[in-house]
Amino acid sequence: MSMPGLDHDTVDELRRDLLTSAGRVQTGRQVIQAWELSAVERLFLADGNSIVYKAAAAPFTGEAAVLRALGEHGAAVPVLHGCALRRGTLGMLMDDLGNSLRPPTTAEAAATAAEVHAVPPMSLLPTFDQAALERLPEQALNALATLRQQARFLNAGPVEELLERLAEVARRRADGAERPPFGLCHGEFHPTSLHVSRTGCHLVDWAKAFTGPGLLDLATWFGTRMPAEPAKLAQLTHAYVSAGGHPDAAADRGGLPAAQWALGWHRVWAAWWFLTTTAAGHHQPDTDQRHHQIVQRQMLEVAQLFGIAVPASTSRRSLEAENSL
Repeated sequence: MSMPGLDHDTVDELRRDLLTSAGRVQTGRQVIQAWELSAVERLFLADGNSIVYKAAAAPFTGEAAVLRALGEHGAAVPVLHGCALRRGTLGMLMDDLGNSLRPPTTAEAAATAAEVHAVPPMSLLPTFDQAALERLPEQALNALATLRQQARFLNAGPVEELLERLAEVARRRADGAERPPFGLCHGEFHPTSLHVSRTGCHLVDWAKAFTGPGLLDLATWFGTRMPAEPAKLAQLTHAYVSAGGHPDAAADRGGLPAAQWALGWHRVWAAWWFLTTTAAGHHQPDTDQRHHQIVQRQMLEVAQLFGIAVPASTSRRSLEAENSL
């Protein structure tokens, strides 16, 4: 059963009520970003200023609490001026940071990650410690079984085979997950989340924050659309340590070099996310083909990074699936 995305009546209601509570009068509106589960708008105000309004549906409704806690620790995040959760929809008013001037540099990414990981963990966030990482393959398999009961992901045999093989080695490969840096993680630490403007460098979009290995944040910086390059992550990790990040960031984990370990687990985490959120009804069936392709690609890279043998039949079917899309 699918869950609805944003309820636009609730989004409009929250915008109006939050502006009223803040004593602001809106004169115009510009959509910055919009998709099924969240929307970001720039609101122009009667006093000549502007403010950002963000609305989000589950599973992204915890961001306001994270921003509030980060603000209390002086982190470089947008100031939260008001928030409300109503009928499963979160609405927030935040500082308008203005347009981004340029992409962030590697040095800015390293310094920002070091500052974030120094913030104390928050009890309200999910935790991905060693035991939690070990469970990801089985949880992903359970989600896949749920999807098949819904007549979805019926051609995901290669993904299932790879998850089963990962489950056999997950305990060994998850070893060292709690070695520093371990604590607050952004969860979507991409270049698009590090906003560089006239007011400085701010980290935005905290909806997927968690407590876990800081190396997963560093691995996230490169995304999953291109093949994993451990050498590039090793360079970012070196810059991170130089910027004040924990010196153990470059230490081996799970019998692997740090960069290889982090890139592998980041892809496991991403595959798990797609499968579990889809099984929970947060994505419509018309996204299944694209998401299946993404998950399959991620799992093939996990096999390469973690030294998991890929069955010949899986490789052949995977190639055929890629060519059919």
